[in-house]
Amino acid sequence: MAEISHGFAAALSSLKGGDFLSSSDLTSKQSVALLELANQLKKGPERIDLGNRVLGLIFTKASTRTRVSFQVAMARLGGQTIDLNPKVSQLGRGEPLEDTARVLSRFCDALAIRTYKHSELESYAKWSSIPVINALTDLEHPCQALADFLTIKEAFGSLQGQTLAFVGDGNNVAHSLMICGALLGVNVRIGTPKGFEPLSAIVAKSRDLALAGAKIELTNDPFEAVCDANAVYTDVWASMGQEQEQSLRKDAFKSFCLDKKLLSVASPEAIVLHCLPAHRGEEISEEVLESKSSRIFDQSENRLHVQQALLAALLGGL
Repeated sequence: MAEISHGFAAALSSLKGGDFLSSSDLTSKQSVALLELANQLKKGPERIDLGNRVLGLIFTKASTRTRVSFQVAMARLGGQTIDLNPKVSQLGRGEPLEDTARVLSRFCDALAIRTYKHSELESYAKWSSIPVINALTDLEHPCQALADFLTIKEAFGSLQGQTLAFVGDGNNVAHSLMICGALLGVNVRIGTPKGFEPLSAIVAKSRDLALAGAKIELTNDPFEAVCDANAVYTDVWASMGQEQEQSLRKDAFKSFCLDKKLLSVASPEAIVLHCLPAHRGEEISEEVLESKSSRIFDQSENRLHVQQALLAALLGGL
């Protein structure tokens, strides 16, 4: 493995055995160190060997990128994954979570959990004696945010002082972008329709954590959010579990489509991000998604690299 500075190595070592439930579980230095390690893993032929350790996947929500990226990341680290699908295990028959967590801690070395309720993730962390990783909840998507900021760093060479605009729903992705951005010194603007703003507690936490003068701003005007931004990000308007609100949300968000007109007020060198899957012609136009400004598929690939770095740090492979 390429050399990591002493400060970054210490920051990564301090993550060993811990949980990653929120972007706020990391310090600024740990966040930067993970991005540095992810960059090295992406560019170099070197490998970290975790000695055949096992990652359990508990996904109660559908997944493509998160599931596959965790599986491939663990394989590249010399480990294995086990799919603990609740539909084909005792998880789906009402076994108490506290029993499941303690049993799986005897078999696995870490758990990645994708579920609707963040409180369920916290319960797994309470009862498990192994690292628990947030693979998406209703509150946050912290692994996604790490990949997003790695993509921005690749595009601009540095993060501090950059401005990221997120337009759409103030959802779990927006929450993690605010927290992670604050820790990295990135200005984050969230543009949502009225009534769809991110949680005030997350906004306050992000502002408290903000470094290097980074600003966390909210607006109900998508053009104000995007003005002169270095990166422009959007996500689906109705997340999993909100399908019954699709028509209502489509009407409320109709002026928030990331199209050529909206992108035109961003910085001329701005990049476009979307965590996928995308509804082309709804929250993002086909033209913008396929434009030269798009870094969407680089962003998707970076899930693999940041999760490989995260697993290596949590499982003590450094």
